[in-house]
Amino acid sequence: MRIGELARRAGVSPRALRYYEQNGLIRARRSANGYRDYDEADVRLVAEIRSLIAVGFTLEDARPFVECLRSGHESGGSCPESVVVYRRKLAEIDSEIRSLLARRSEVAAQLAEACPGCLVKRGEP
Repeated sequence: MRIGELARRAGVSPRALRYYEQNGLIRARRSANGYRDYDEADVRLVAEIRSLIAVGFTLEDARPFVECLRSGHESGGSCPESVVVYRRKLAEIDSEIRSLLARRSEVAAQLAEACPGCLVKRGEP
């Protein structure tokens, strides 16, 4: 399939596909006329990349997942290299959560000092 069809089926722009290709995540074959040519497996690779990016992974983070799929696994997350990335990302998220909770506590303390008697409930502006 040509780049436009892959873009349509994967829900991305041709520009995104070229970017993924530049970063070595997908590989286009070239037809006799020089057009990029992709196969059905590339739809799955792009879907994996998109799903990872949607939850905060980088393109470099996506690499082990793509390689896992290329090696024949049903899931990009089933290889040991992918599990390492999952664990690292969870540790990063946990750190961000701790940082946000500390900031929230500080802001709540400042509010309590500025407005004694104001009650701050979680989730309330």
